Amino acid sequence: MAPGGSTCKEVLESHSTVANYDTAKVVNNITPTKAIVSFGGKHGLSSTNGVHELLECSVCSNLMYPPIHQCPNGHTLCSDCKITAHNCCPTCRYELGDIRCLALEKVAESLELPCRYQSLGCHDTFPYYSKLKHEQHCRFRPFNCPYAGSECSVTGDIPTLVAHLKEDHRVDMHDGCTFNHRYVKMNPHEVENATWMLTVFNCFGKQFCLHFEAFQIGVAPVYMAFLRFMGDDDEAKNFSYSLEVGANGRKLIWQGIPRSIRDSHRKVRDSQDGLIIHRSLALYFSGGDRQELKLRVTGRIWKEQ
Repeated sequence: MAPGGSTCKEVLESHSTVANYDTAKVVNNITPTKAIVSFGGKHGLSSTNGVHELLECSVCSNLMYPPIHQCPNGHTLCSDCKITAHNCCPTCRYELGDIRCLALEKVAESLELPCRYQSLGCHDTFPYYSKLKHEQHCRFRPFNCPYAGSECSVTGDIPTLVAHLKEDHRVDMHDGCTFNHRYVKMNPHEVENATWMLTVFNCFGKQFCLHFEAFQIGVAPVYMAFLRFMGDDDEAKNFSYSLEVGANGRKLIWQGIPRSIRDSHRKVRDSQDGLIIHRSLALYFSGGDRQELKLRVTGRIWKEQ
């Protein structure tokens, strides 16, 4: 039995939720003071000197960041796996306690690693502890599918997502920078989670997603239209758009900057960053007996000089 340790009653299988890091190998003779590691696979680091084995969590095989924990027998694991393991070492079953592997944390400080999105175009290297923060904002990281009607897990670059939207989600694709859309709903009193089909516009060599849906702000049912840009925030700011809806001599006009699809559909919707039409006004615009929604939304996209 390990000194100061107690045996756990059962072996716990643990699965980390930390993002999976690509494989890497140490490249010699890069600098005299730091080990430079480059990617070459999918499941951790690959090295001739065994450094990768020290920095991989013994449970999930992902790179470990402080605090790095160890059991009395020296088995190391990451913070996420320590929580999931309920203080029981998954390797030897001894109680983990609160032992930090300070020596291993010091080893990590000597490493520099390339971004995990190296294969997608990012060729920068970073100190071990800066790498994770960079990857959360790397401009080469994949985009999430912008389709709002499902919990789609597909990621990729913009051409990949455009093809995916067209082939898998069957979205409407249009060329041009102006649009005139008609939205109809037989029972406008049912607004919860009502989402119309996404429309994608090819404009200025870029793609824009037009969303229209019904939901509630507090207890008030509303309709909302907004545009998202298929690209990053800094490029989205080069464009503006306007939306207009109306009838019977009255109209509502919205003008704004399209949000990047880096922001989720729900985040944009909940921020109310778009054209919002309260149900009573929407029914007034619809005319007739106010028992059916008939809205025509027109819009335009332009590039700022």
